[in-house]
Amino acid sequence: MKNHSVSFKIVIGLCLLITAGILLYFTPIKTHASGLQNADDLADAITSSISNDLEDELNADAPSSSFSVNFESGNGELNGSLRILLILTFISFIPAMLVMLTSFTRIIIVLHFTRTALGTQTAPPNQVLIGLAVFLTLFIMAPVFTRVNEEAIIPFDQGELTAKEALDAGMVPIREFMYGQTQAKDVATFMEIANLEWDGTDPEAVPSTVLIPAFVLSELRTSFIIGFLIYIPFIVIDMVVSSILMSMGMMMLPPTTISTPFKILLFVLADGWNLVIINLVKSFY
Repeated sequence: MKNHSVSFKIVIGLCLLITAGILLYFTPIKTHASGLQNADDLADAITSSISNDLEDELNADAPSSSFSVNFESGNGELNGSLRILLILTFISFIPAMLVMLTSFTRIIIVLHFTRTALGTQTAPPNQVLIGLAVFLTLFIMAPVFTRVNEEAIIPFDQGELTAKEALDAGMVPIREFMYGQTQAKDVATFMEIANLEWDGTDPEAVPSTVLIPAFVLSELRTSFIIGFLIYIPFIVIDMVVSSILMSMGMMMLPPTTISTPFKILLFVLADGWNLVIINLVKSFY
């Protein structure tokens, strides 16, 4: 009986100790949470005060019931960031302009016709032909590019012209070049499609949207005519070689195997690259 009473007292003592421990454990947490709550209230009060002060200052400076956006202190000019964006956008169109608004189209087509007429599939390679066409284009267009730089780019950089005025001034030399290389019938055709009147003599009456496709069409026609003239002597060599092989009964031997060396020999002896490139450049003057 005494053992049971001692065990009962031990159990009650352990329960009291556990209860006291639980009370001591949760009491600091409540105090800390209360501290955090007070700190959050203080932070909210400070933030609210700062926001109210800033709102009062903005309301004092800003005009009531009005909203306006100014470029460069209201002088109507584009700011620097917007200019950079427009310049980068314009740069992306430069390859298309180089191909369509210059002599590049005629040069590259004639060079490809020359390589095909020779029968050499990859000699010269495409990289060489494109590089040669680019440098010949720069040589032919150098006077035009110089005028564009002097009449549009430099005055615009110095602030003498606006962006629209610089664009109009820069298009004048390019339009003169394109109009000089464009056939009148192509211009008349596109003017008729656009329902515009043209007397056939005034280039100022032709808008750029009509002049550019007419110029490209004329360049394609001219380049194919030059390519046909380049093909004629090489076709004669192919016909002679084919006739000789047929008369000898060598039908299984491809004629191009025999004619290609003779065409290359004729091209070298006649200084073909000089004839093609020099006359191609002179066709623009």
